[in-house]
Amino acid sequence: MIETIYIARHGFRLNWINTNWKSPTGLPRDPPLAAYGEAQAQELAAHFLALPEEKRPTLILSSPYYRCLQTSKPTSQALEVPIYVEHGLSEWYSPVTPGTGLHPRPSSAAVMQTYFSEIDPSWSSIWYPTRRGEDVDALHERANGLLDLLVVEIERRFGDKHKNILLVSHAATVIVLCRALLAQPDLPLRVGCCSISELSRKSDTSGVLGAWDAKALASGSHLKEGASRDWGMEDIQIANGKVVSDQGIPGTQEEEDNCGPQIHRSSL
Repeated sequence: MIETIYIARHGFRLNWINTNWKSPTGLPRDPPLAAYGEAQAQELAAHFLALPEEKRPTLILSSPYYRCLQTSKPTSQALEVPIYVEHGLSEWYSPVTPGTGLHPRPSSAAVMQTYFSEIDPSWSSIWYPTRRGEDVDALHERANGLLDLLVVEIERRFGDKHKNILLVSHAATVIVLCRALLAQPDLPLRVGCCSISELSRKSDTSGVLGAWDAKALASGSHLKEGASRDWGMEDIQIANGKVVSDQGIPGTQEEEDNCGPQIHRSSL
């Protein structure tokens, strides 16, 4: 049974300091880490390696975006555990402006393994966010649905092998994951780069959502310079009571948008 869930945000992004960045994968909106972000990822790995062995994560699930896989890599190497790619942990995009296309979607785990040998492609993502974007309510629904399936699927597939797991994701997604696990949908939280949240399972509660206590939320205490570039839901741009829409990728209107759960509780 999973006892502890660690949730980390990716490190500092290159596009925040360099407007001429190039995506290593060719995917739009998929910047790599800056050198500072890579150093943060190393500090994250050092933190987990310094934990008592029984507290270290033995399973890493990462968003498929390059910066998250870069962040996961040093911890994977230090702890000698593979990275599983989970699209349900992907970046949050606001709803697309009609007629502008769809949001990008990273490649499969098998393709991303050509960039990161630490990836184990045997894990099939159990959730895909829609490429049409999400409002805040839909983002919460994604987190709730993903976690409700994810914890049960890990325990079904691996039994008691993994007591501590690490999820590596993006600021908005990290926030709604924490809110879902704590059953606090309005929890105020700002999440900095390579910060860590630690949630411990309650001994007297069944289910997944609301079954955890927060031991740490978006902590940067393990980082030499603390958690940087923090972000919170209050930073979302709102117009006329709705999240401001975003441009899609031109020419993608007719591409596939397989989204939502890929497995169901009845099959677990």
